[in-house]
Amino acid sequence: MLIDTHAHLNDERLLPLVPEIVASMADKGLEAIINVGYDRPSSEKALELAESYDSLYAVVGIHPHDAKTATQDDYLYFEKLSAHKKVLAIGEIGLDFYYDLSDRDVQKKVFIEQLELANSLKLPVVMHVRDAYGLAYEILKEHNSWLNYGGILHCYAGSLEMLPQFMDLGLHVSFGGVVTFKNFGKADVIKAVPKDRLLLETDCPYMTPVPFRGKTNLPEYVSLVKDKIQEWRDDINVEEVTTLNAKRFFNI
Repeated sequence: MLIDTHAHLNDERLLPLVPEIVASMADKGLEAIINVGYDRPSSEKALELAESYDSLYAVVGIHPHDAKTATQDDYLYFEKLSAHKKVLAIGEIGLDFYYDLSDRDVQKKVFIEQLELANSLKLPVVMHVRDAYGLAYEILKEHNSWLNYGGILHCYAGSLEMLPQFMDLGLHVSFGGVVTFKNFGKADVIKAVPKDRLLLETDCPYMTPVPFRGKTNLPEYVSLVKDKIQEWRDDINVEEVTTLNAKRFFNI
């Protein structure tokens, strides 16, 4: 059984499908789905779904796209939500210098504030980093004492050279549908990830894997990610290892 460690069933495209998705999870080989917030309303919705279904869990936080809207009141709200046993982490937080939808200094400030929040709540962090791995590493290294409960670089797209640096910080990395794309070109990174740090995700409804690229992504497609990674990792059983890693990381 697989665990999709990063999904957005709280997205309006997938919300109407949630009952059907959950009902078919066992048949699709899915044990759990972790829904990740990206702002206050989506975080609240993630928890609502987790309260409604045993196999769903929630992560709450503010995406770097929305860093410009972050307030201390939001952090207090996330603190309140995190008291619920099905809130597993703070996220997705981080830096996105590709779209730059929030000022870069603001992104940095909000990233650091949420790292501190997660540590104060004794929770791990789920991170979104795009075109900013160098600065993300500097921030995480400087504030390594706030990573006591772990962190995931979701949809990791960093270099092979930087991977050991992130591993030295005790981080996990997760991979999604992009590994199935013809231009992925990072099989060497997949091969280099320590087996106890490897996780699977879909990031649905985004990043749909081949052969469904161009359509709405679904949690069940995490099996396609698993199959592709298995081609490169003949040293492990990807399904068994990643499921165990997810359970250990999120304490589920």
